[in-house]
Amino acid sequence: MRLKNLLWLVAAMAYGQHAYCQTNQKVKYSWDNLPQVASPKFKKDTLNIIKFGAVNDGITLNTKSINEAIVQSSKKGGGVVLVPAGLWLTGPIVMQSNVNLSVSKNATLLFTTDFDQYPLVKGNFEGVPSMRNQSPISGNNLVNVAITGGGIIDGDGDAWRRVHKDQLSEPEWNKKVKSGGLVADGGRTWYPSVKTLKGQQTPNPGAIVPGKTAKDYDDVKDFLRPNLVVFTQCKNVLLEGVTFQNSAAWALHPLMCENLTIRDVNVKNPDYAHNGDGLDIESCKNVLVEGSVFDVGDDGICIKSGKDKAGRERGMPTENVIIRNNVVYKGHGGVVIGSEMSGGAKNIFVSDCTFLGTDKGIRFKTTRGRGGVVENVHIRNIAMRNIVHEAIFFDKYYFVKSPAPGEKVIVPAVTEETPEFKDVYFDNIVCNGAEKGIFIRGLPEMKVKNIHMSNMILKSRLGSEIIDADNIHLKNVKLIVDKPNIQNIMVKDSQDVYVDAVKL
Repeated sequence: MRLKNLLWLVAAMAYGQHAYCQTNQKVKYSWDNLPQVASPKFKKDTLNIIKFGAVNDGITLNTKSINEAIVQSSKKGGGVVLVPAGLWLTGPIVMQSNVNLSVSKNATLLFTTDFDQYPLVKGNFEGVPSMRNQSPISGNNLVNVAITGGGIIDGDGDAWRRVHKDQLSEPEWNKKVKSGGLVADGGRTWYPSVKTLKGQQTPNPGAIVPGKTAKDYDDVKDFLRPNLVVFTQCKNVLLEGVTFQNSAAWALHPLMCENLTIRDVNVKNPDYAHNGDGLDIESCKNVLVEGSVFDVGDDGICIKSGKDKAGRERGMPTENVIIRNNVVYKGHGGVVIGSEMSGGAKNIFVSDCTFLGTDKGIRFKTTRGRGGVVENVHIRNIAMRNIVHEAIFFDKYYFVKSPAPGEKVIVPAVTEETPEFKDVYFDNIVCNGAEKGIFIRGLPEMKVKNIHMSNMILKSRLGSEIIDADNIHLKNVKLIVDKPNIQNIMVKDSQDVYVDAVKL
């Protein structure tokens, strides 16, 4: 152990911490035994949407033609529904079993900005049941379903989203104001409609309440923005080769699906897109995400499993997930777990990914009230550049204020509402540029536990901060900071911290 590490260890022991090495627990899955993900299979029979009356002039609404082609394909045992080259305007598309919607290269499916084309339906948003406008593409309880090809699926989400004046250039802001809608909040925010503004001002506007019908939500309808692609309780799902862009809210949202493959897709949203997540994998089992690029306004690749009581009652963790060979630009996080993780997450394998300019690199977030256990997460071969805040981030105070120094804290009892992060393994992580290399903050009643970090080089303004943690291992970690000193490895209210060949 080097002198600097020894000095830090003495300082740590002054806080009542000690260090030792613990062997890894045996797990069902490992890098040598990854989860298996089944792929859908389709007949070669092809139906061209032109044969059903579709017109590629960018003006004609092709909703009926496209949906009729999908229904007829499924009735005949499935196959390919082809969207040929051209600009195809459409309303909501509903997928069917055994159908591969193939969007050709040089084809664009453009979803209409006529909100009346999107009826209010019972859905799920941010981990809880909610009324939403029907998604541009959706499917429920399907088997063998795919969206493939080299084309573009465009949700035209700017029509739905509010935007703050300081998020746009002056010409962009002026253009937005002239487009319609209204300006509120003292001239600081543009809203698409009065209904959008009312929804923003209404607590839980989409909450499903017994006795309320879809008509009862009409006065806030425009606020209940749809996710671009939602598959719910489907098996054998494939998204491949397509560019998904300009979603009104989340772009891709598989919910309670099994055997999900997302390969070689591009997901794009403006950096000012509220809730503009790229991919939200919620309560899914057996998942592969590979070779894809995300450049979005919120989290890039996110793992969820329901929020608070609703998530715990669903009781479906996201499990057996492989995420590899992806790139994430901007956004709030590269790979993110939470904050809605009340059903838990386990057996997650992330490797060979690049994060460029994201707010945080690898992000775990939750808070009291969520519950849920996140465990057996393996992350290796990650390259990060120009991370705005922390490269590696664990926090159990998401969207709440943490105790101030010296503040008297009443520690609650551990219940089903207490969230847990444990058994997370990092190896071969490089970051060139961040505000802080490592941040770990648990709860006094439930510390972040069993975190193993090895073979890392993190260049950042500040080093690391570890609060309310237990059994933390740093081995062969180099922290390149602006002002190298012992204070760049800060430990508080933690125990069993092991340090081996950590350099400043």
